[in-house]
Amino acid sequence: MRADRLVAALLFLQSRARQRVTAAELAAELGVSERTARRDLEALAASGIPVYSQAGQGGGWSLVGGARTDLTGLTAPEIRELFLLTGPDAGANPQTRTALRKLVRALPAPLRAGAEAAARAGTVDGADWTGAETEEALLAALQRAVVDEREVRIGYARPGGEPRERTVQPLGIVAKSGVRYLLADTADGLRTFRVGRVASVAETGAAAVRPEGFDLATAWRALAARMEDRMVAATVRGRAAPGTGAVLEGLLGGRIRYGERTPGGWTAFEADGPSPEVVAARLAGLGARVELLEPPAARAALARIGAELTALYGAPGTPAAPPCAPARAATPPG
Repeated sequence: MRADRLVAALLFLQSRARQRVTAAELAAELGVSERTARRDLEALAASGIPVYSQAGQGGGWSLVGGARTDLTGLTAPEIRELFLLTGPDAGANPQTRTALRKLVRALPAPLRAGAEAAARAGTVDGADWTGAETEEALLAALQRAVVDEREVRIGYARPGGEPRERTVQPLGIVAKSGVRYLLADTADGLRTFRVGRVASVAETGAAAVRPEGFDLATAWRALAARMEDRMVAATVRGRAAPGTGAVLEGLLGGRIRYGERTPGGWTAFEADGPSPEVVAARLAGLGARVELLEPPAARAALARIGAELTALYGAPGTPAAPPCAPARAATPPG
C-alpha cells in the first residue's frame, strides 16, 4: 500500500539526518522503481512535511531543519526492554528484522543508540545439538492459528508413544524455562501441549472459539499451579554419598532439600515428585551413591528396577559391584 511506503520513506529520511537521499537510494530501500520513489518524495513534500530537494551534483532529498516525526510514542525504558526481548531473534526472522529496522528509524536519535545497544546485548542459537528436527515450522503454524483464530488438528505424542491426532482451539503460546507450550481449548477443557512433541499441524477450516473474557496469562497461571501441585505430590527421604549433590540437583532441580550430615559423610535429603516411583526411577542411575529410606514404595520401585536390570544385563556368576565407599572427609554432597 502506498501509505505504508510513504511512512517507510519518511523513516528512511529521518534515519539519514543531515544527509541528502537520492531517489535511487530510496528506490533500492523500498524495492520500487526510481520513478515511484521520486513520486513518493514529492507526495511527502505536498502533504506539508518539510521535505525538500536540491538539484545538481551532491543533491538529493532531505528533511529541512532536522524535522522528525516520532511514530512510536515509546519511552526509553520501553524501547530498551523491547529490543532486549526481540533483538537476539531478529537475525533469524526476516520479518522481525525488517520490523525492528523500521522501528529504529522511527526513533529520535538519542533513543536510537540505546535500542541498537540493547539489540546487540544477546544472541540466540537455534541449532539443536540433539539432532532432533527443528520445531520452528510447527511453532509458526501454531502461532498463525492463534493469531488468525483458526481451529487446528495436531498430531501429539506423549513421551514414548506414537502421535495421536487431536482437534483443538489454539489460544496462545507460552514459553517457560526455554520450553514452549500451546495452550488450547479441547473437548476435555483447557489443556497444554508441549510444542516439541507436536508432530503435525493442519487447519480444519473452522474458526476457533475463544472463551469469553479469556486471558492467556491468567489461564496459564491456573494450569501451571495445578501441574506444579502434581509434580510435588509425593516426598521421598534418603541419604546421599559425598560428591553426589550436583547430580541430585541436576535430576531433581529445586525439589530437593538437604538435612543433617550422617556418620561417614553422607547427607540426609528429602525430594518431591509426582509419585515415589517416579522419584525412584529418576535416582536409579546413581546406584549405591543414594539410598532411599522411605516410603516403602520408593524402595520397592528401586528393587524392581534393579532386578529388571540384573535379569537383562547380569551374567551368571558375575560378582556384584561393591557399594560406594564414603569419602574420608565429611563434605556435603555438593
